[in-house]
Amino acid sequence: MAAYTVEAVLTGRAQPLRGEELSAIRKEAEAGPVEIGVLGLIGDEQADLRVHGGPEKAIHHYPRDHYAFWESLHFMHPKLEKPGAFGENISTSGLVEGEACIGDRYRLGTALVELCQGRQPCWKQAHVMDWPELLALMVKHRRTGWYYRVLEPGAVAAGDSLELLERPHPEWNVERVFGLLVAGDAKEDPAAVKALATLSVLAESWRAKAEKLAAR
Repeated sequence: MAAYTVEAVLTGRAQPLRGEELSAIRKEAEAGPVEIGVLGLIGDEQADLRVHGGPEKAIHHYPRDHYAFWESLHFMHPKLEKPGAFGENISTSGLVEGEACIGDRYRLGTALVELCQGRQPCWKQAHVMDWPELLALMVKHRRTGWYYRVLEPGAVAAGDSLELLERPHPEWNVERVFGLLVAGDAKEDPAAVKALATLSVLAESWRAKAEKLAAR
């Protein structure tokens, strides 16, 4: 099975983003090992628990591979100089949305994690990057990242491995699922949407999206 080097482990604290509205999207790399609990990295915060955090958004992984693409669109953007520009907790190279699949299980440092949904970008990403078009571009190009749930707590540090242990659903890569449930591809493949509504390893909120789309 494939293994990837964890290039950075990042956490953030809730702080003002727009007026009095708080966000922890600004992440900074940790120098040493970080403990992983069932709700994610110890020390990482989420400001709006209605839409962020929780067991099915415990750890956000964004591919470092995409940074060169964003730099090609917005040359010399200062936030693209190092990992953390997309609010990620984990940065690696070599694993992207077209390969990573719902239900994948990985050994992350000493923890066991399971990929359960793609990331649905929100206005905060565009705001923190001062790039109004970014949200639409992330959706268009399917460069969104994904979330893990934690099956076994542990710890992770930069330089550790992210090792793929199981891939039970290779037909459901993150790019395809995001396209069906978020980016408007559902009308092209209604049977796939109906199947996603019954995929038990998919995050509950995304199964609910699939159910609503299948009922249309």
